[in-house]
Amino acid sequence: MTASVLIVEDEESILLSLEFLLGKEGYAVTTARDGAEALRLLEQSVPDLVLLDVMLPLIDGFELCATMRAMPALAGTRIMLVTARGREAEIARGLALGADTYLTKPFSTRELMDRVRALLASPRTSGA
Repeated sequence: MTASVLIVEDEESILLSLEFLLGKEGYAVTTARDGAEALRLLEQSVPDLVLLDVMLPLIDGFELCATMRAMPALAGTRIMLVTARGREAEIARGLALGADTYLTKPFSTRELMDRVRALLASPRTSGA
């Protein structure tokens, strides 16, 4: 079965690059350009992985991450925060809110894909 990935990113060039890269690897990709759109999509279908920017319009990535972790239907969904905000306190906050990993921009496509593959290879245990 093809893994599904939701990319939540408001910067068009990054969104298109991630969509192309993940699609080329065979993942079923859906995109959202703000936190509210992402939340609507998450209520309709459950992806295997969410690539989530922190600085988003309407609902920021930290708030969306916390909201996702409070939704039982999304307990198995992996979350990778992908953001330019890379201070230690921000990384700690993202992980405390339930992100599985945190990748700072700029990043190498190899590192991104290695993390995507690792996350999707090890299903999340509920409450982890």
